[in-house]
Amino acid sequence: MRPHHLICAVLVFVAGTIAQPASAEGPLKATPDRDGVPELGDYRIGPEDVLQISVWKNEAMSRTVSVRPDGKISLPLLNDVQAAGRTPMEVRDFLMRRLAEYTPAPEVSVIVQEVRSFKVSVIGEVKSTGLYELKSSTTVMDVLAKVGGFNEFASRSRIVVLRREGKTMKRIPFNYTRAIVDGGEQENFYLRPGDIVVVP
Repeated sequence: MRPHHLICAVLVFVAGTIAQPASAEGPLKATPDRDGVPELGDYRIGPEDVLQISVWKNEAMSRTVSVRPDGKISLPLLNDVQAAGRTPMEVRDFLMRRLAEYTPAPEVSVIVQEVRSFKVSVIGEVKSTGLYELKSSTTVMDVLAKVGGFNEFASRSRIVVLRREGKTMKRIPFNYTRAIVDGGEQENFYLRPGDIVVVP
């Protein structure tokens, strides 16, 4: 192989290697349509969310319902139906299968009319602690701004986000000072329902 051809081949290989995405685990960064509140098709229903259930040509079954604290909704004929933890499409498919026992080829739509289950807590050295109901994708820096910022002696570099994963609580460190220096892109990430932001 000629020298300049060899150099070109090496450059192409290196460029391809650099372009490979990293597989490191950890909180997803603040990029559009990732983490936090998932994309519409991936949104998982939670308690207190308000759902609009529409069954074509069946007004008796069509209604607006709130998800109970136990994660279920009540519908005629079907009684209690598990909604929390499922996507709207999964609930729709389940309802279609169940209603097929009573009516041929039922057409069902499930729309999340109001998101009320996306709540995070902020505690510690901030201006206003408490439980906050969010309506859209929100980063750690967003929610810190929402609570009015820090108290005088807050440790901005030792913030921790507590996130429940199964039966355990995961600790995700967040360095506010580094996020400001880096423009927020390398340190900031989206919150998830149930997260607890602790500012020591």
